[in-house]
Amino acid sequence: MASLPAQKPEVARKPLYGRRKGRPLRPAQRAALERLLPELELDLGRLPADPKALFGEQADALWLEIGFGGGEHLAWQAQQNPEVGIIGAEFYINGVASLMKQLEDSGARNVRVHEGDALDLLAALPAGCLDRVFILFPDPWPKTRHHKRRIVARPVLDRLAQLMKPGAELRIATDDPSYREWILERVTDHPWFDWTAAGPDDWRQRSADWPATRYEKKALKAGRKPVYLRLSRRAAAREKA
Repeated sequence: MASLPAQKPEVARKPLYGRRKGRPLRPAQRAALERLLPELELDLGRLPADPKALFGEQADALWLEIGFGGGEHLAWQAQQNPEVGIIGAEFYINGVASLMKQLEDSGARNVRVHEGDALDLLAALPAGCLDRVFILFPDPWPKTRHHKRRIVARPVLDRLAQLMKPGAELRIATDDPSYREWILERVTDHPWFDWTAAGPDDWRQRSADWPATRYEKKALKAGRKPVYLRLSRRAAAREKA
C-alpha cells in the first residue's frame, strides 16, 4: 500500500512572478490594512503544534485558502462559519488590503493571513491539521513554458495530502479549459485524493456554501464557464492498477 512520504515533499521553490502591488490602495483599504494586519498576520516561525490554537477556543476546524485574491470568498466563509479558523495566503498586497477592509466591515476575526508565498505557508504547517482547502481560480499560466509555475502540481498535492485530515475536502475552481484538464489529470491520478462528483452538475455548479468571487463573475461575463471540483482526502492511499 502506498504511504505518505516520511519527510515533507520538496515543493518546487520557484520565484513568484509579477508585481506585489497593483493599483494604489484606496484610503479605507490602507487604513484597514494598517489596523488589522498586525493583529491577523501569521508568524510562520511561531506556529503552534495545533494551529487552531491561533483562534482561541472558538475554532472547531481549520480551513486554508491558497491565493484568496480580492478576499470575497474568504470573508464570506469567515462570516458564515464563526466556529472555523481560516488561514488565507495571498502574495498581492491589494488582495490583502481588500480582505482586511471586508473583515473590518463584517467584524469577523476568525481569520489569519500569510502575506507572501503560499508554498512557505505549506512548508510551515503541521501534518494533519487541515479540514478543508480552497484553491479558487489560480493563475493558469497558459503558455506551455510557464506550466511549471502552476500551483496545482504533484509536489503541492503531495504536501496537501500530508496536511489534510482523512475525509478533508479540497475545492478547486478554474475557468481555463487547459488548466481544467491539467488539474483533473493530476488529481485523479493522485493516490490520496478522490474526485467526489457523481454527475456533471456536481462540477458545473457551485453549491450554496461556495460564494462567487469577482474573478468568477468576470469570467462568466466574458463567456468562460468555470468548473467547481471537490476532492476528498482518502483515509488510505489508492493502490496502483
